[in-house]
Amino acid sequence: MNKLLIVGTVAFDAIETPFGKTDKILGGAGTFIGLSASHFNLKSAIVSVVGDDFPQEYIDLLTARNIDVSGLEVVKGGKTFFWSGRYHNDMNSRDTLATELNVLADFNPIVPENFKDADVVMLGNLHPLVQTGVLNQLTAKPKLVVLDTMNFWMDCALPELLDVIKRVDVITINDEEARQLSGEYSLVKAAAKIHTMGPKYVVIKKGEHGALLFYNEHIFFAPALPLADVFDPTGAGDTFAGGFAGFVTQQGDVSFDTLKTAIIQGSNLASFCVEKFGTERMVELKESEVKNRLKQFKALTQFEIDLQ
Repeated sequence: MNKLLIVGTVAFDAIETPFGKTDKILGGAGTFIGLSASHFNLKSAIVSVVGDDFPQEYIDLLTARNIDVSGLEVVKGGKTFFWSGRYHNDMNSRDTLATELNVLADFNPIVPENFKDADVVMLGNLHPLVQTGVLNQLTAKPKLVVLDTMNFWMDCALPELLDVIKRVDVITINDEEARQLSGEYSLVKAAAKIHTMGPKYVVIKKGEHGALLFYNEHIFFAPALPLADVFDPTGAGDTFAGGFAGFVTQQGDVSFDTLKTAIIQGSNLASFCVEKFGTERMVELKESEVKNRLKQFKALTQFEIDLQ
């Protein structure tokens, strides 16, 4: 069974949307990635850090999905990373109300021995030096290294970010971040510029407007499934990344065709994530629902045309 190494936050979130608000609930990029990837036949491990205020029931929730938590450091007397945000009516923009790094401020990732030869590495959105620290611990070259990042690191840690970008195969960012990183407005030109920085594949996420995969001169587009209700977009991008990396890990193949299907798998799982607050929908998600919605994705784009 192939192995997926996940690096990312395991955290508390407090969320407010036009549909309601929550107190502190389970969140974090590593959490969403892990829950999403657990829908594939693979071994996975999360490298992260929490305080001793983090409930055991949340850790049990991860292990129940066959996620190795030996790389999840629990800091005695420490407080878990906390983020709070309020979404606007369009659900595409938000205001950050609070960011408390807590134990994340001094996080030194330790990769479990049995995952230092992971087939696929998913570097969730963290400081580039943490991402580099993980790559430096690997004992074998992975088949694929996927990097997720954001404009915050482009603003405050660009040299370190560019260093880690050189070492990855896939970068996943949204359209605004692609434009900032490349200095190009056209997403086609932006992807071409980012290719020169190191990654063979560039994935540009466009939220409710789908996702683009660029590989040399090849472009693939996956739509987002139109949904009647979007309650909370938090974690959707991480869920997408988890589905993408999880499918590639399961397949053990890193061809362009495999990555095209991985984009669909990631988009499919992300469409569930937004239906309830936080991780709630992903925790209760059944395999039959995943398969049925994949059929909807196929029907959404499948057509016959006579080109004679």
